Amino acid sequence: MPDSEDVPHLVDLQEEPDLELLTARDNNPNQYWLYTRSNPDTAQIISYDDNESISNSSYNGSKPLKVIVHGWNNDGNANVNRMVKTAILETLDANVIVVDWKRLASSNYVSASNGILDVGENLGHFLTWLIESTGGEWNQVHLIGFSLGAHAVGIAGRMTGGKPARVTALDPAGPLWVGNPHALNTSSAHYVEAIHTDGGFLGMSEALAHGDFFPNSGKHPQPGCWISTCSHSRSYRLFASSIYTDHFLAKRCKDINEAHNNQCTGSVFNMGNCDITKQGSGIYGLSTEQKWPF
Repeated sequence: MPDSEDVPHLVDLQEEPDLELLTARDNNPNQYWLYTRSNPDTAQIISYDDNESISNSSYNGSKPLKVIVHGWNNDGNANVNRMVKTAILETLDANVIVVDWKRLASSNYVSASNGILDVGENLGHFLTWLIESTGGEWNQVHLIGFSLGAHAVGIAGRMTGGKPARVTALDPAGPLWVGNPHALNTSSAHYVEAIHTDGGFLGMSEALAHGDFFPNSGKHPQPGCWISTCSHSRSYRLFASSIYTDHFLAKRCKDINEAHNNQCTGSVFNMGNCDITKQGSGIYGLSTEQKWPF
């Protein structure tokens, strides 16, 4: 499985979780890093239940809120955060909050996976406090998660009662999550979208959102990729590219088999983008190129 620089690491899925870490009394495993057009490169820390940390920051409750959650063996400086954050701020005047959960994410995969419920629930509480404190609107909230982070944003959305306008799940983590009751589902937001790029290995091959997209069959190898970690990370690269140009035209599939064989010929629906009012449903397939902007 990949680290923050897409370097693969061997993972033992039978490894015992770190119970001491998972039961630590620190009731907030997350840090919240704010970026805006006033501070696009230097994070401002917003602390849960600390209104002064909001007033001393560039946060503006009248602007859209985009939240990004990284995956295992990543931290707040991970590629997914840098690419997606930059794409958003270069195209939209918004608040971007990067959730850093490196304390759990840097543990073994089994421990990190077991800790995702805590990460997601704390994010849900944080968002509720933030919206209530700033007078923001839930219909301007978009949660974006990669790998394990995709399940974290799903949990966070459900903690709020599904109030966010949108959730985008970037190749939701597969190992230990197929059949997991805490996995991403459609209850997390008004519109939940999943982009599958490494299904059956690091990601999930099942449809689990309102709109499920399977570029290039949704499996490894993605065009130009030789190892699975590249296919896994392709999900956030495709999404970042879509924010700039919204050029990924997917076609509806009759069933999941059509998607896995990239043989879909139905109605067109754009994959990705940052449209907060986006709505739709179904399974979709498309072909992309090997290199940016794909």
